[in-house]
Amino acid sequence: MEEQIMNMPAVALRGLTILPGMIAHFDISRERSLRAVEEAMEQDQKIYLVTQRNVDSEDPTQEDLYQMGIVADIKQVVRLQNDVVRILVDGISRAALLGFTGNEKYLEAEICYCDSNADSLPDDLREAMLLGVREAFHRYAAVVGKISKELIRQIDQYEDLEKLIDYVTNNLPVSYELKQQVLEAEDINDRYQVIVSLLLSQVEVISIKNELQKKVKVRVDKHQKEYVLREQLGVIREELGENADSEADEYEKKLSELDAPDYVKEKTKKEIKRFRNMSSSSSESTVERGYIETVLELPWNKMSVDNKDLDHAAQVLDDDHYGLKDVKERILEFLAVRNLTSKGESPIICLVGPPGTGKTSIARSIASALEKKYVRISLGGVRDEAEIRGHRKTYIGAMPGRIVNGLRQAGVSNPLMLLDEIDKVSSDYKGDTSAALLEVLDSEQNCRFRDHYIEMPVDLSEVLFIATANEVSGIPKPLLDRMELIEVSSYTENEKFHIAKEHLVEKQKSKNGIKKEQLTITDSALKDIIRLYTREAGVRSLERTIGKLCRKAAREIFKDSEAAVKVTKTNLKTYLGNPKYSPEKKNDRAEVGIVRGLAWTSVGGVTLEVEVNVLPGKGELVLTGKLGDVMKESAQAALSYVRSISEEYGIDAEFYTKHDIHIHIPEGAVPKDGPSAGITMATAMLSAITDRPVRADVAMTGEITLRGRVLPIGGLKEKLLAAKVIGIKTVCIPKDNEKDLEEISKEITDGMEIVPVERFSQVEKIAFVK
Repeated sequence: MEEQIMNMPAVALRGLTILPGMIAHFDISRERSLRAVEEAMEQDQKIYLVTQRNVDSEDPTQEDLYQMGIVADIKQVVRLQNDVVRILVDGISRAALLGFTGNEKYLEAEICYCDSNADSLPDDLREAMLLGVREAFHRYAAVVGKISKELIRQIDQYEDLEKLIDYVTNNLPVSYELKQQVLEAEDINDRYQVIVSLLLSQVEVISIKNELQKKVKVRVDKHQKEYVLREQLGVIREELGENADSEADEYEKKLSELDAPDYVKEKTKKEIKRFRNMSSSSSESTVERGYIETVLELPWNKMSVDNKDLDHAAQVLDDDHYGLKDVKERILEFLAVRNLTSKGESPIICLVGPPGTGKTSIARSIASALEKKYVRISLGGVRDEAEIRGHRKTYIGAMPGRIVNGLRQAGVSNPLMLLDEIDKVSSDYKGDTSAALLEVLDSEQNCRFRDHYIEMPVDLSEVLFIATANEVSGIPKPLLDRMELIEVSSYTENEKFHIAKEHLVEKQKSKNGIKKEQLTITDSALKDIIRLYTREAGVRSLERTIGKLCRKAAREIFKDSEAAVKVTKTNLKTYLGNPKYSPEKKNDRAEVGIVRGLAWTSVGGVTLEVEVNVLPGKGELVLTGKLGDVMKESAQAALSYVRSISEEYGIDAEFYTKHDIHIHIPEGAVPKDGPSAGITMATAMLSAITDRPVRADVAMTGEITLRGRVLPIGGLKEKLLAAKVIGIKTVCIPKDNEKDLEEISKEITDGMEIVPVERFSQVEKIAFVK
């Protein structure tokens, strides 16, 4: 390699490397560079271009520059604004930088031309190198995919290895540092190695970049496709008058405002996302919409504030209801515990009593006293478990159960929920309704009650449950065990009078548009209405009768606006017609074979006359009066006991084989059952067989055994009340029921002799005429 050393004006390039055969332009603004260009134009228009290692250097020294540059022809000089000059150059030959002269006007470099050794290569080696460069470029062009066919054709036509390498390097879109590597390689073999390595590394880099771009493109295309399809779907829905997106947005807004546990929000968010992607016309969309709306309307953590004032609660309960002492005391106890503990366990109360005694209305009054939301759920006749637990939402028309619907209706998670007529629930092939209520009414479980429709735990522990029932016998034992029973017993005549005077009359006046001064009902008239026109344990029929009287009075008042109607005992018949019931009275005289018994019914207590006749026959026991199985067995037991004591009364042993005994209990169309008429039937049979009369003013109740023992019975208050009404003076009750007398008001027991008995022999001494 022959070296040519000379001095030449130089320009330091920033961020640019020029190779032989390359035409390029660049801008210069440094004073020394401008002078160097001017000097070159005055001489032979040749200039030395060398690249800076550090582009930020304003006055570069030799250490700041690469060692290899290029001699170029200046083809054009264009002056631009702000003292900037644009130079167009054509690269001629490589030249090494040996140093700088001490010229202070412009940068003058001492350079050495570098001759190529390409001509000294063997022909087969040069041909191999040409093929190697072309093949590497073809691979590069294949992965880039944007190389023009003209460029590929020109590269294929080059036979000069050195020019081919320079031409390929000039057309590569790579950084100036990589191009500088090609320029720095003086030997043709080194240059070949550098360019092929550069091409192959670019192939790898571009292949990796293309693969990444492909993956990104697939992902972007998917999102773009979804976006376009969603936009199209939105337009289609707008044309059809549907707008699921706006509904979903509205649901998401409500969800963000909802005060609920995290698991509720997470599940609801998924359901809203699913709803957004559904067609509005599909049946699933309707199901999903109903589900989301139900979940968003439930009061998950929303609670009302209870009124903790005991005096206020007591006043409200007393104002709304007369009597019901046990119920009122239990509610005030609950409120006191809640005040002391800040969160007392809500009791599950079951009010048991005859119809019309105020069970449902007392629940409403409790809600008013505590200032709770009130929800009534009627369970009468419910026989489908899904009514309580809800239906699976996979079914079209699915809905939550009555409990969750009650919470939704109340709008708070701590309402008073009345489960009305809980003894009337039944079961069929769809499941046992009472079994579904076990979880609802168990304070250990209902904090995570699962409704099939909601599919998420719902907290019922803050709900104050109050159930009502007419009879305990209709409630399954496991369900009964979860509730606290409070008995709401029948009203006495005096209690009915107070209820009518203080509540029912004013209520019916208001209901029928009658002012207070326009209608007066005397106390004696009210008592006659209770005694002669109604016969019930509660006051529902009494209220209807008072309503009838008010309607009659309203007609008179309408005809004469100045009229004031006064209902008295004497003119009561004018408004209500003839009495429906004649006062039931005890028998006037003692009779043989007729004994007054006492019975309990769902509408209160009644008295039953047991009649026994002995007539010639074959020793049969005939029972009439629509008696139930238990009552028939009780009659058999009573007869066996009477036969066992026959010798004491001198009755012939053959008597029972030659005579039939007929037992009849009047009002034959009314079904009767239960064991409590045992001593009554035994007394009547003994009276008929021995021909001894029984006192007319004695009534009795109690179950009898084969050995003459008297066993306890239920419904004592109602039975004593029935005896009181007809004027009975003496009542025999089982000894084990003596403790129940403490809970019965003096109003009922006053004027009556109540005799507790343990054996039938005691009954005999009291009942028979001496």
